[in-house]
Amino acid sequence: MANRILIVDDAAFMRMMIRDILVKNGFEVVGEAQDGSQAIEKFKELRPDLITMDITMPEMDGIAALKEIKKIDPNAKVIMCSAMGQQAMVIDAIQAGAKDFIVKPFQSDRVIEAINKTLGV
Repeated sequence: MANRILIVDDAAFMRMMIRDILVKNGFEVVGEAQDGSQAIEKFKELRPDLITMDITMPEMDGIAALKEIKKIDPNAKVIMCSAMGQQAMVIDAIQAGAKDFIVKPFQSDRVIEAINKTLGV
């Protein structure tokens, strides 16, 4: 059975890019969210195997959402997505429980490598 993934990013274009990479590689995208609070609701509703989460978003950022999701499910697997130059935020995200991070613009092989590593494939 395909691993179920939730994509969280405030930019529709970025969600589409990562969705294409995932679908081409046999993953099932079960939902999308455009901010942290939506991500938490979708996580509760869909219970995905993994979440790709943008760090900088309006309303609630990815790190705050990550912390809330970890309260709901301490075993939740989250990979953070960041633009270049956000190293400090990436470190915060890892300390908050993120399993890995991928840098935008997305490199297909790096995305798949991070997801397979996180899922233990």
